[in-house]
Amino acid sequence: MVRRIDPTEKLVSSHVRKERFVCIIQTVTQRIRGEAFRSTSNRIVDDLNGAEKFIALTHAEVLGPSDEILARAQFMLVNKNHIVWVLPADDRAPDESDADA
Repeated sequence: MVRRIDPTEKLVSSHVRKERFVCIIQTVTQRIRGEAFRSTSNRIVDDLNGAEKFIALTHAEVLGPSDEILARAQFMLVNKNHIVWVLPADDRAPDESDADA
């Protein structure tokens, strides 16, 4: 990681800070649950409206109509042009079971 002091005496780093959030993404044909990442200085919508064509998900699960898991992937890219909506989920990993159930 490169660190330097800019002319305004502010510490500048090459490390990009990201925040993890669990979400459900509805595409045109599928619903996907997984962990996405956003810049700590941006809102989720700012990252979704950014220049990148894809959003990266980790611990992704493709869900069926009754929330059954159709497929799992440690890493998945979703084309932003196919996203209908994004819903933040609770802050636990998709494969954790509900202890109260």
